[in-house]
Amino acid sequence: MVRICNKTLDKKFFQDQVLNNIHINKNSVDEKIKAILCEYPVENKETIKEWLLKVITIIDLTTLSGDDTRSNVFRLCQKAANPLKPELVKSLNLDYKIKTAAVCVYPTRVADAYEAIKQMGLTDTIQIASVATGFPSGLYPLQSRLLDIKYAVNNGATEIDVVLDRSLVLTGKWETLYNELAQMRQACGEAHLKVILAVGELGSYENVYKASMVSMVAGADFIKTSTGKEAVNATLPIGLVMCRAIRNFYLMTGIKVGLKPAGGIKTAKDAVNWLTLVYTELGPEWVTPHLFRIGASSLLDVVEKKLDNCI
Repeated sequence: MVRICNKTLDKKFFQDQVLNNIHINKNSVDEKIKAILCEYPVENKETIKEWLLKVITIIDLTTLSGDDTRSNVFRLCQKAANPLKPELVKSLNLDYKIKTAAVCVYPTRVADAYEAIKQMGLTDTIQIASVATGFPSGLYPLQSRLLDIKYAVNNGATEIDVVLDRSLVLTGKWETLYNELAQMRQACGEAHLKVILAVGELGSYENVYKASMVSMVAGADFIKTSTGKEAVNATLPIGLVMCRAIRNFYLMTGIKVGLKPAGGIKTAKDAVNWLTLVYTELGPEWVTPHLFRIGASSLLDVVEKKLDNCI
């Protein structure tokens, strides 16, 4: 039997219905993306402004550089709390305080992020995410990956972005993958588990779908496209495959799992296209920080410039 958040699925059913009968037509996926973007164009200036403001609220503002220091993590947190220039906020006539959903850092910088967020009194508002488990390769011994998670949580992380061992997907070792992820879920404790699939290295849409399903069965709160370090990162067709997995998992279990594209989302149009995809495939409830994030470092500046042009 496979246990999902206090719900149980028959293992044979899971094998037959989730892993063994998956066939995805790439051309059909590509055509569906074109149809969605044609059917739901975002052209009106006022509509674009609302979508862009929504984008800001779902960003995981990220720094994952080898030269990260306490001071630049503090600056990142301050930017998360005040993502727009004061004059732009005034021009937009906002009647609410806009913030990004989270900051995302390496485990050794989590304590710095927690200190900064706490000083601003925003620990209940801005989440502290940490990559973990041998990011970005995932090719570390399991025990060291679990310690990586516990270290980040103990230092204040409220969300953990773990990375899959892609070799388990490519060799079809689904039970091993499930067992590893279940232990990662346990190591997270109260922190949310976001599983990075590294879709550009999984080999096929079928593997993306299966890895999504196994991650959710193991207790993932979010599934995430990429580390941002692969040759291929977040693409809309892959996003559609992951959305369909999320929807099917919800129909099977009643559990809502979030989506986080990351890597390659460089323009305001890219971000709005992702919002459109999630809105049409999963519904308006998913277009919130609770169920949708975009992992980005430079996107915020791009969105800010675009908003300036909308006024």
